Amino acid sequence: MSTSLERTARDLASAMAGLDLKGRIRAIESAIPGRLVFTTSLGIEDQALTHALAMAKGRTKIVTLDTGRLFPETYDVWAETESAYGIRIQAYAPERVSEESFVREEGINGFRHSVAARQACCGFRKVEPLSRALAGAAGWLTGLRAGQSANRSDTPLAEADDARGLIKINPLADWTRADVDRFVIDNYIPYNVLHDRGFPSIGCAPCTRAVKIGESERAGRWWWEQESKKECGLHVHQPEANVQPGQEAAAFESTPRNSNLEIAR
Repeated sequence: MSTSLERTARDLASAMAGLDLKGRIRAIESAIPGRLVFTTSLGIEDQALTHALAMAKGRTKIVTLDTGRLFPETYDVWAETESAYGIRIQAYAPERVSEESFVREEGINGFRHSVAARQACCGFRKVEPLSRALAGAAGWLTGLRAGQSANRSDTPLAEADDARGLIKINPLADWTRADVDRFVIDNYIPYNVLHDRGFPSIGCAPCTRAVKIGESERAGRWWWEQESKKECGLHVHQPEANVQPGQEAAAFESTPRNSNLEIAR
């Protein structure tokens, strides 16, 4: 790991720890002089961060990965956000040849055949576009929180991403979901209406369902797979190797569940 990256990340995390979100944005832009990119999925955490960045009027570029399989409600909040803040969120789409090849070989919903197929789908819809979005970036901002899942429980405020040669910054890492909801409500921030319908985490439409009462926030993502497999690859340092078909924990289930999620104006 780069000593310089590690030192910068450590110092930045220390500086951010005692600051509010506005102060954290200022600290990030002060500590990292190069290109800064925030990748938003238009989920509620990312909407909170988009608001803070838009209000700061700094130099961080806001981009999104348009997988081509997003919910209509996600596109709606995308348009609403651009209108509300007078900004343009730059989209990065899947590479056409890879998408067409996958659909031709696996079928339109072929990602349900196996974990390997699903990871391949995430690969060309998310991971490869992300690499283009982050090309030449010195810092990458995300809306990750430690409380989102067991896989993310050790999410730091900032860390060195040696593989990409940049600093990965998670300004909401130590926020709770209640903190996020309150910030969104207090600041009248546009958010995806699916959050009101039992979807605490929202990804591609075929791969996301509402959660059951008592389930973790990301239980509705790729719910037919084993819990340990449920990351798309964007935030995994070393993707699992040799994932074999047939590792799903349960058969595909399409009926949404009720939720105890409550977001109100």
